Amino acid sequence: MYGTEAMACNRVFTKCEEVAMTTQFCFWLVFFIFVLSMLWLDLAVFHRRYSAMNLKEALLGCAFWISLGLLFNLGVYLVYGQEKALEFLTGYVVEYSLSVDNMFVFILIFSYFSVPPAYQHKVLFWGIIGALILRGIFVGMGVALIERFHFIIYIFGALLVVTGIKIAFEKDKEIHPEKNPVLKLFRRFMPVTRDYVKSSFFTTINGCLWATPMFVTLLVVETTDVIFAVDSVPAVLAITLDPFIVYTSNVFAILGLRSLFFVLAALVRLFYYLNYGVATILVFVGVKMLIGDFYKIAASSALLVIASILFLSIIASVIKARRQDPNSSV
Repeated sequence: MYGTEAMACNRVFTKCEEVAMTTQFCFWLVFFIFVLSMLWLDLAVFHRRYSAMNLKEALLGCAFWISLGLLFNLGVYLVYGQEKALEFLTGYVVEYSLSVDNMFVFILIFSYFSVPPAYQHKVLFWGIIGALILRGIFVGMGVALIERFHFIIYIFGALLVVTGIKIAFEKDKEIHPEKNPVLKLFRRFMPVTRDYVKSSFFTTINGCLWATPMFVTLLVVETTDVIFAVDSVPAVLAITLDPFIVYTSNVFAILGLRSLFFVLAALVRLFYYLNYGVATILVFVGVKMLIGDFYKIAASSALLVIASILFLSIIASVIKARRQDPNSSV
């Protein structure tokens, strides 16, 4: 009798596990189809012709991608419940705020290589393709390391705190592409043209393949993103260890980077205190990760703190900009 009941319970439990795995697989599949569709739409429809994105187009683009992220968050809520939805939203806000700070570095890179505004979108597009792959690898490695070696969580937490403090005391952002080891190695094996060849990454001269400054810029952007991933992935791992939530929140933040870049390029003066906000967020999530084994900070509380920090840094930046330029319409 009891054996029969136990077997029935086991069958029910197994069935529930199968349903959960099927649901998760379907959600992953829908997610990847959606991402590929959006990338195709962006490349084949929205930007078939290379041209600089004006502020209005960039703001509309940001609104579009943020709306898609929130719509996906609603899907997470309906399928996985409130806790997972809060984790996704918190992770998304963290990633987006870090992306804002990272975009300033990309602006400096484009300025350093004098990339024509009409071609910047192409570099960003392929840079994002690479970022999607790299973030997937980093997320998988991060989750696997924490699950196998729990002490890694303290290393990640300390790394975030140190990075946050470093950003807070960083006076001016500087880039030194000429010191990039990947770029140095690349130049040893591949000749690079002096001038741009329209929007091409490579060209042929006297039967030999040459890279153009466009590809060199892309290479620097990609290697720089590896450094960014060292901060961004642990920051979301401080919110949740669910690989699906970590990766999807990263991806939705990354998908909106092109529009965000052109907004920041046009309104760079309005983000005077943003680096302090980003620094504070990194320190907060780092501390959250460090004390996680002793005191759990709820996802809702973490979201409130992070959103408040971001909001205050933006308001302070706007006030600063208005004081510097009283005639500004901002």
